Amino acid sequence: MTALIERIKSADLCAGCGLCAALAPEGAISMEEDRKGFLRPTQLAKLSRGAEQVIERVCPGLRIEEPAKETDGEEHHVWGSIAALQYTWARDPATRHIGSSGGALSATLIYLLESRQVDGVVTTAARSDMPIRNATIIADHTVEIQKAAGSRYAPSAPLAEIADLLDGRRALAFVGKPCDVAALRQLARIDPRVDRTFPWMISFFCAGLPSYEGTDALLSAMGIAKPSEVAAFRFRGDGWPGKATVRAKDGRVASLDYDTSWGGILTRFIQFRCKICPDGIGQFADIAFADGWHLNAARRPTFEEADGRSLALARTHRAAVMLQQAVDAGYLASTLADVTDLPFIQPHQAGRKGLVPARLLAMRLTGRRSPSFIGLNLRQNARQLSFETKLRNFLGTLRRLIAPRRRR
Repeated sequence: MTALIERIKSADLCAGCGLCAALAPEGAISMEEDRKGFLRPTQLAKLSRGAEQVIERVCPGLRIEEPAKETDGEEHHVWGSIAALQYTWARDPATRHIGSSGGALSATLIYLLESRQVDGVVTTAARSDMPIRNATIIADHTVEIQKAAGSRYAPSAPLAEIADLLDGRRALAFVGKPCDVAALRQLARIDPRVDRTFPWMISFFCAGLPSYEGTDALLSAMGIAKPSEVAAFRFRGDGWPGKATVRAKDGRVASLDYDTSWGGILTRFIQFRCKICPDGIGQFADIAFADGWHLNAARRPTFEEADGRSLALARTHRAAVMLQQAVDAGYLASTLADVTDLPFIQPHQAGRKGLVPARLLAMRLTGRRSPSFIGLNLRQNARQLSFETKLRNFLGTLRRLIAPRRRR
């Protein structure tokens, strides 16, 4: 067996996107749930040196490289390329209610599908046989997009089976985490079929990926002891921000508010690769969506239930035009947003890039392989943070890396 996949996993660099499985010969790599509840590649056959070299170039766990010019919006050192920035939500009340933040992403996908700009949408939905697990689907109809609406705060590997799609003739929209889209863009630089197959790549702001252990902890907090008891489950949606809600097979229904479910439980189970992520804002996507939180008097996000709204950040003028077309066609409503509000509406993302260099330094000092992040203005963002903040994050990462070794 070749050592590349094991090196990635042993260094905790795997993001779980599944692209290595798609690039390997059929049957050579399988995405499996590990003991911590993350999706990880299991190598079943030897890889050629050529296959390994391609994986090394595109794996987002090993490398994220911002090209000299890939977008044509106005460049911002924190928020990336901005061609348009709007608050937006679905015109259709049902779509707005069921989505995690106003249904804007879902409404955009419906517009792309119904205007025949794409033939289908590659996205993540609940598994039909086990709603606490994720599945990658190709949505061909509006009802499938609506059914898949709502955040899925658990592992997914949306790139694991794209090899067959690249050989087809369908034009597809791709929806995935920022690291999924970054991986797909990096593959596009060496495989022209990617851009032909995926004319639209859409992402969302991501604060990290929790494991299925996190899902189990969430269910336990809602009084569900066994996954087999679950008949239906949602992490969010049905309102904004919406609640984590479970319906058991015996008819019981339980829920937890967003601040408790996400902030109090799921964030304890986020994978290590997300702790050093340089792109939680979907810089490589055509459009990135985020919660457009309302602010209180202290200019802090409030999580009180309200009519949902998203921030839509179009990275290119082409994407900005498409969003306006969706507004004109009645799929979306929108108002202008101000980039100066973003640090208050998305405070976690505002300082995230600046923390990455300190965390990578801790990895190197402990002998852990660290990823290569090229571009993305990491040093410029780091200079804007206080020495105390960077030192605290350096020491926190150092403790996290050393502690497991002591336990062994």
